Amino acid sequence: MNIEQNNKLIGNFFRSSTSIRWFILIGFTIIFTIILYPTLVITKHSYKLGDVAERDIKAPKDFFIEDKEATEENRKGIVEKVLTVYDNNASLAEKLSRQVEQAFTKLREISEVYKENQDKTSPNEEIKINSDGTNKEIKSLSLNDQLIQLKESFEEKIGFTVTDDAYNLLIKEKFSINLANLISKILSDIMNNGVVINKDILLKESDKGIILRDVETKTEQVIYNLKSFYGPDQAKTMVRIIGQPLLKDINYDLVNLAVTFVQKLIQPNITLNTNETEERKKRAVEKIKPILYKIKAGEMLLREGEIINKVQLLKLKNLQTQTNKEHMLAISIGAAMIMLCLLIFTYILHINHNSRFARNHNKNLIAMACMLITVLLFARVSVPLSEALTQNSTFANSSSSIIFGIPIASGAMIICLLLGLDIAIPFAMVTAACTAVIFQSSFEIFIYFLLNSTMAAYWIQNCRERKVFIKAGLKIGLVNIALSTAISVYLSGFLGFKILEVWVFAFMGGIVAGIVTAGIAPLFEIAFGYTTDITLLELANLERPIIRQLMLEAPGTYHHSVIVGNMVEAAAAEIGANPLLAKACGYYHDIGKIKKPLYFIENQKNGKNKHDKLAPSMSKHILVAHVKDGVEIAKQNKLGLVIIDTIRQHHGTSLISYFYEKAKKQKGEDAVKVDDYRYPGPRPQTKEAGLVMLADVVEAASRALDNPTPARIQGLVQNLINKIFSDGQIDNCELTLKDLHKIAKTFNRILSGIHHHRIDYPEKSSSINGKVKDESPDRQQAKQSQDFSGHGTEKGSGHLKRLGLS
Repeated sequence: MNIEQNNKLIGNFFRSSTSIRWFILIGFTIIFTIILYPTLVITKHSYKLGDVAERDIKAPKDFFIEDKEATEENRKGIVEKVLTVYDNNASLAEKLSRQVEQAFTKLREISEVYKENQDKTSPNEEIKINSDGTNKEIKSLSLNDQLIQLKESFEEKIGFTVTDDAYNLLIKEKFSINLANLISKILSDIMNNGVVINKDILLKESDKGIILRDVETKTEQVIYNLKSFYGPDQAKTMVRIIGQPLLKDINYDLVNLAVTFVQKLIQPNITLNTNETEERKKRAVEKIKPILYKIKAGEMLLREGEIINKVQLLKLKNLQTQTNKEHMLAISIGAAMIMLCLLIFTYILHINHNSRFARNHNKNLIAMACMLITVLLFARVSVPLSEALTQNSTFANSSSSIIFGIPIASGAMIICLLLGLDIAIPFAMVTAACTAVIFQSSFEIFIYFLLNSTMAAYWIQNCRERKVFIKAGLKIGLVNIALSTAISVYLSGFLGFKILEVWVFAFMGGIVAGIVTAGIAPLFEIAFGYTTDITLLELANLERPIIRQLMLEAPGTYHHSVIVGNMVEAAAAEIGANPLLAKACGYYHDIGKIKKPLYFIENQKNGKNKHDKLAPSMSKHILVAHVKDGVEIAKQNKLGLVIIDTIRQHHGTSLISYFYEKAKKQKGEDAVKVDDYRYPGPRPQTKEAGLVMLADVVEAASRALDNPTPARIQGLVQNLINKIFSDGQIDNCELTLKDLHKIAKTFNRILSGIHHHRIDYPEKSSSINGKVKDESPDRQQAKQSQDFSGHGTEKGSGHLKRLGLS
């Protein structure tokens, strides 16, 4: 007993424990992540140039490879296009001219001051003029000697060393302003043209030009005619050429002096700005993006047995770089969190409060998880398969067209068969979301698989024949054509004849979905103990061996079971339960009586009752045993968990009142416990099980009616349902008062039809006191000996008034 209790506790834990649900949820999330990113658990082999590939390697996703050589060539081309920057010091000519003017002006002013002072002094006195022209002393030196003493000051101002002959010539010319202006004019013409320190380097830029930037204003201009600029030597040569027309009216010595002065004053005013040029090249290179070419998902990177070359090694290294463990782990965690939230919200909003789902909560979750994993594996395999077909096909098939043919809808169809449409729709939503992630997070794919899965589940919900799978597949194919056409037009516009390819794959996807559902659904039935309507149709066949055995060995029970099956089928249709399931449960609810058929009154003959010689407690054990025996027989014949549960629940914890009362008479009321004479239960958990309990009691009791008129039947049905309701036997099966009213009306109609009155036949009649009497007892008017119409019965607090009345 303890072992049975422990097994029961363990079973209940796995069936209803919240911990198991979290385990299922987290486990599925991990499996989904692995399906989405298989590289997390696949160890990569490190290859080197010249190694032999150990296996085929395909690109798991789209990624890009940088063509470093092309990128470098592109950068070199951009660098070559960057113009070299030269600084133009436009103010240098003016500065040098001012320098010449100041040097000449200072000494010229000294000479003029000397002359003025000489006119004011005696002829024998000499005047010394300071270099600043302000102080004067009477000396015995001449002007010439004094100017010679100022030579160093002149050289300092003009910026170069002057020969004695040249300086004497300047003294002679009294530092003529005209000479200074000529020098400045020639110098300005040369400098304004531009003098570069190294013209050979400059001329290398002739093909593309240079940028000439003013060092003061920072304005820039592009110069292409670089030959116009002077090099240092060319500038000195150009002094005489440019100065010739200006110096033609002065003597040869002054011409040479002017030319020499200009040549010494010339400085390069156009200089190469290396730093700025390099900075601009650097900025230009930074703007150049790497040249990438795309490797598509499914593309073969390496084939087994190949010797790895540079290109293949480059692809492998780039793939490894872009899919490193840390990066993939971060992406996977994000995807897992999104999936976890989706599953939790879907479970809370659509599944958790579903009464049909709750009866085998954890088993149903496991079945859904397995179905979802199966569908996702199918989708995952389809990704490289579609790429391979696209590459190897002799026809120009596109991978997007092939995707439309993947039978993802079969998952929702199977869940609808097993758990119903209300569970299949949220399952379809989750499946579509997961599939869209696998197919590069495409919203169009999500819409496509959501709609076709939902409609597939809708069309398969009432499947009772094998051909329904094909019919549903044809309908799905048409829906797929419409959806694929809309998506193709949305993404690519009108495709012309290309749309025919899309239609073919889309329609085949619907057909294949129906075929896959027909093949996989039985596997899930067997693995998880579900019973679909198709299986129920097979079980409801009265020619099955176990039913025929019941008919032969317990004919009364067989007849009772058939009537109960018909009653619950009609009642189930009225209250929205599953009529087919109810009928099958009705047929098999009493199969346990096969083992000891003669201990049940409907199978006894000649009025002999085996219980007359047994103690009430022993009789109770025999009656209770038929439930346990029925469960064992059902398991042996693989009738399915839903029928087994109904067999176990169809008596609930009801009281075996006949033997309980008999025991009280024999032992005394205080010596008998009422709980000892109750069925072990459990109470009915489904509407169908509740219907079987009600029909079982009502049908058996209706046989005891002496005069089964419609009124008596109605009273009997109302009274018995009241008793079962008051005893709390149907508290857990979600039958409402409205349902009970419909059930009672249905039972009344069926039982009245079974116990109907027949017409009088003229044969074998006799006259008594002038009246004709039918000697056939089954054709006589029913006696009015009992009245179960409800009038005059005790009105208990738990009774339902007017139950089953029209």
